[in-house]
Amino acid sequence: MIQPPETAKKPTERVQHGDVYIDDYEWLREKDDPEVQAHLHEENAYTNARTENLSLLREQIFEEIKGRTRETDLSVPTREGDWWYYTRTVEGQQYGIHCRAPIASPDDWEPPALDEHAQVNGLPGEQVLLDDNVESEGHDFYSLGSFDVSADGTRLLWAVDTEGDERYTIRIRSLVDDGAVFPDEIADTGSGALFDGSGDYVFYTTVDESWRPDTVWRHPVGIGPTVESDGSRADAKVFHEPDDRYWVGVGLTRSRDFLVIELGSNITSEAWLLRSDDPTGEFTVVWPRKEGVEYDIDHAIVAGRDRLLLVHNDGAVNFELVSVSADDPQGPRRTLLPHNPDVRLESVDAFRDFVAVEYRRDGLTRLAVACIPEKDRSDDDTLHELHFDEPLFTVGAGGNPEWTQPTLRLGYGSFVTPSTVYDYDVRTRELLLRKQQAVLGEFDPALFEQRREWATAQDGTRIPISLVYRRDLVTPGEPAPLVLYGYGSYEASMDPSFGIPRLSLLDRGIVFAIAHVRGGGELGRLWYEHGKKLHKKNTFTDFVDSARHLIDTGWTAPDRLAAQGGSAGGLLMGAVANLAPKYFSGILAEVPFVDPLTSILDPSLPLTVIEWDEWGDPLHDPEVYAYMKSYSPLENVHETRYPRILAVTSLNDTRVLYVEPAKWVARLREVGADALLKVEMAAGHGGVSGRYSAWRERAFAYAWLVDAVGAHPTGE
Repeated sequence: MIQPPETAKKPTERVQHGDVYIDDYEWLREKDDPEVQAHLHEENAYTNARTENLSLLREQIFEEIKGRTRETDLSVPTREGDWWYYTRTVEGQQYGIHCRAPIASPDDWEPPALDEHAQVNGLPGEQVLLDDNVESEGHDFYSLGSFDVSADGTRLLWAVDTEGDERYTIRIRSLVDDGAVFPDEIADTGSGALFDGSGDYVFYTTVDESWRPDTVWRHPVGIGPTVESDGSRADAKVFHEPDDRYWVGVGLTRSRDFLVIELGSNITSEAWLLRSDDPTGEFTVVWPRKEGVEYDIDHAIVAGRDRLLLVHNDGAVNFELVSVSADDPQGPRRTLLPHNPDVRLESVDAFRDFVAVEYRRDGLTRLAVACIPEKDRSDDDTLHELHFDEPLFTVGAGGNPEWTQPTLRLGYGSFVTPSTVYDYDVRTRELLLRKQQAVLGEFDPALFEQRREWATAQDGTRIPISLVYRRDLVTPGEPAPLVLYGYGSYEASMDPSFGIPRLSLLDRGIVFAIAHVRGGGELGRLWYEHGKKLHKKNTFTDFVDSARHLIDTGWTAPDRLAAQGGSAGGLLMGAVANLAPKYFSGILAEVPFVDPLTSILDPSLPLTVIEWDEWGDPLHDPEVYAYMKSYSPLENVHETRYPRILAVTSLNDTRVLYVEPAKWVARLREVGADALLKVEMAAGHGGVSGRYSAWRERAFAYAWLVDAVGAHPTGE
């Protein structure tokens, strides 16, 4: 028998609100300690040895993913200014190549054809802006956090993280003449840097010691180093947010008329505006922050007047859309879309001639469009929804940078329909297919079935479950191997979408299901509210009740059911392992938040204070402390028969520290659980970088799941 590493016990005492907790494994937090590093390497060696029997299956699944993917490909070009922008991938290369090609004329809104020649060679007149394969050379990890071209198309900025800690270095390059790199190099920035409208300034954010973006800076292009000899920044500090609960970001409206600073906690937001023709001026607040009120803004021009469109929840739990004067945003409001308890309004995108509105109804995403009324036009300004035939689908606007564009770019997909890009002609209401994700080999969508089930929670609430499976391999009512995925936090919705890697599960007769538990946003804001803070346990019991429903209705059986979740979904995995281990044959927890109380109690840790709006504040509130302690996966491990568990984490993750699953696995082994820990030693919260590396990691996880649910390795 291969024995797991022995994790030394070095007791640390935590005393809070009169409660004493002894943590034997807190010493694992010292990432640079040679003993900790050695232990993590031992864990990886043990996991590799224990899963050696799956190596052929892993390789098979990797080759399936690779074989179904068009490795040399081209994204649908997006027009911005006088150029079509797109990304190419090349067989054998890990990363994308960012390119552009000139438009044919000012009236050219028809994307270039994506024929085989273009996929291999790019478009006529192609200019390579940035080759991520070149940039990543010599680095085990690579992530692009900012990428922006100046409005006149002459300058490029990009920002790179090569550690996985989400701190980026900005560089600037000329896109004309000899393509010279500017002397500017701005280190330790957040993501999302951009040029102002003139291209003479760069606006960017920096983070504080707890990794919170808290400050906006303005940098004049071409001045060189941005740090003084004493370590301070030479750039102009534009905005600083001292409240630890708020994140700060900066952007530019689609009209390019306004620079926008947006800041928000989990429950409150605020926006500040500045006319883009005055980049060194002072920003002014749109609506002063009000606890519990969130809003997003966009700029529209109606009858020649500047208006701001705001999606907000002030007295409207599911949000409503209002219009205010850009010159007097705190003045009179005009309601455009009133609150609807059955519809969760999510966003609005304004263009010169129309607006697009995204919302949720009946647990699915929706998209609608309306023309902006003008005195000299007779266009129908009624909001009209785009309709799709599938029972489950995901739709949303994306890739729409141009203010004057006559079409709306949107993405569509489902469990059985590969990701599809359309342009919607607002005038003719015609949906124009631009590209559908290629699935190479033998793929027949007709072989797959997607459907929705409804479980009943302990309190009578109905919980939607989305399922997909192969019709010829699964018979409803006859127990099949099944993977049940869940998340349930931050109002994040787990919408049905297509994934090439998932086909390797479905082709082996496995049912894939998503439990849309409370804490997510699928059924509106109250669905979220009822799964957070002192209602958090609803998330866990909803998932257990969903598993029980799938067992009771014959979809699966406890020895054929595995659970999967990551990050906050990893907390869900840890909680259900303690609550209902008998229902699962395996649990895959990816970057799991399994020691929440230790993290949320320490304001010095990354992002802790921000999280108090989501989980509550156990540092100052004894009730919250007791509630979180009662569900913390680490602190509630007990003597029981756990299913096999695989925890995957990343050493440089700044959102969920590697130490949480490391401690959890050690504690699980104390009670005899079969728990494995896999640590990516050069990765961040999103895992490894590079598509081939990511496919191998997915193959590792999926091979483990196939084995855990007892599916046949070859699908026979």
